[in-house]
Formats: sequence, structure tokens, C-alpha cells
Amino acid sequence: MIPVDETLLVRIIEEASPSVVNINTVVLIRDAYMNVYPQQGMGSGIIINSKGYILTNNHIVENTQSMIVSMMDGTKLEGKLVGTDPMTDIAVVKVDNGKKKLPVAKIGDSDELRMGQLAIAIGNPFGFMLRGPTVTVGVISALNRTIQGERGVYENILQTDAHINPGNSGGPLLNSKGEVIGMNSANLPFGQGIGFSIPIKAAMQIAKELIEHGKVIRPWLGILGIGLTKEIADYYHLPVSEGVLVTRAFENSPAGQRGITSGDIILSVDGITVKDMSELAGYVRKKKIGDKIKLTIKRGSLQGDVDIILAETPQM
Repeated sequence: MIPVDETLLVRIIEEASPSVVNINTVVLIRDAYMNVYPQQGMGSGIIINSKGYILTNNHIVENTQSMIVSMMDGTKLEGKLVGTDPMTDIAVVKVDNGKKKLPVAKIGDSDELRMGQLAIAIGNPFGFMLRGPTVTVGVISALNRTIQGERGVYENILQTDAHINPGNSGGPLLNSKGEVIGMNSANLPFGQGIGFSIPIKAAMQIAKELIEHGKVIRPWLGILGIGLTKEIADYYHLPVSEGVLVTRAFENSPAGQRGITSGDIILSVDGITVKDMSELAGYVRKKKIGDKIKLTIKRGSLQGDVDIILAETPQM
């Protein structure tokens, strides 16, 4: 039993609920006989801007042909997709509510979270039909989790024991002040009694880029690789047992143009030792397009530094 003032909890939910919407989508599906038919989907979203911008999960709106956004008061509006980022499972939808102001969620600071803090997950899976949200309550049970998802690796994820069902996906995770600290995602793998949420600071940064550019502009190095272990180094008779072994350098990528190729071992970036691909990728993500980085490369018995100018990640 979580020691929470019930009156406070009820007030938080009542104040936050109007900014949580239902998103009803229609996607055209082709069956095994090549027949096309519509399939409905449903999830939640968070109003983050009075101009009608709504934060939600990419998996809710991806490939949708049309969408209807339902407010808690029963208002139904047509939603238009602004942009999506499958890598982080984040999307932004926009609605036009005329001159009427939309209720905007209070955004908190997910960088200040600590384990054990109250976590309230809210969703609006059925919109006006139920006239109210679905709510689960728990605590922040872990920070900075790295989760392997369908589209890749999700980093710095919040873990909570507040149950997150598909209806709550895209909805907010709130703190005891009623501030949004995360966006829930039921698309991430989970175990019994475990839910995951994308920290709101990271989600809002992605949303800002989607609103401004329609996509997320990321710096690109252009390699695939794996972190070395002693077992891998011994098996392939490699000269070192720590670093990132390049398994592929993409043609015409920044790394490929500078001569980096499969079999090279990246020991460090800008003098910082890297032991696996996630460390290297995390460092590159903090840079900007056009920035120069220095990789220390081991190739057989040779070792040297290579300067690389980061480019924009191409659309795959």
C-alpha cells in the first residue's frame, strides 16, 4: 500500500485528466489474399501546447490513414500527423480547436527523479465513451533503464510498477505535483507488474524537432559495430580485448569516406575510451551535424587517430 493522501491523488487526477486525449486511428491492412481492409487502433496522447500539439507514441499513429482525437469533455477533432520518430517511439499530432483554448499538461523535470517517488499513469483509451481516464498508481522503480525493443534499443527509460496497459500507452506518467514526468509506452517489452515510460525531457526535445522539421535530425557516423570481449578477441586473434569492433562501415558515410572499414577497432572517441556500441552511439548523439570528432583506431599492429565530420542521418 502506497502511503498517499487520497484527496491529493484525486485532485491530481482531476486536474491532469483534461489534457489527456484518446487517439482513434484507421490503418489500411492487406491480408494474405491481397485484400485491403481498414483496421482500427486506439491509444492516448498528451496536449503539450495550446496551439493543439499532442505528444503520443509512434506505434499508435504509424501508417495511419486517418485519426480522430477525443477530449475528455466529448469533443472530437480530426488529428493530423506532424511527424514521427520510430527510433524513440515518439510522435506528434496536431488538432485545430478554433479559438477555444485546449487544456495543456503541466510538464515536470524528469532529470530530477529519484527511485521511490510516486508515479501515476493516466490514459484515455475510450475517449468520450467512458467520460474519464483510466488510472494506475505506483512508484518509480528504476531510472536510466536500457530496453531492447522491436525497433532497436531504447535508452534512459523510466521503470515503474504502475501498470501500463495498451490504453495508457501515449498517456502521461505524473509525479505528486501533477506534473508530467514521462510518456507511457506499452510497446516496450515488459514483465509482470513492470511498466516503462519515456522521460518527458527527452520526449519534449524530440517533439520540438518534429514540430519544427517534421523529423528528428541526428548526427551520423555511419558504422555498425559490437563491443569487444576477451572471448571475441581470443577467437579472432585480435590485438586488443576492449573497444568497438567495426562490423560494417556504410559507403559514403562520414566514417566510410575517411577509410574506416570492417575489422577496425575503435578504442576511443575524443580521448574517451569506448567499450561498446551504445557508448559510442550515445556520444555521437550529443553532437551536432558538422561537428568534428576524433576516433582512435586499431588496425592490426597499427594505431592512429582519424578526424571525422559528422553528417545528417539519412532517411532509411
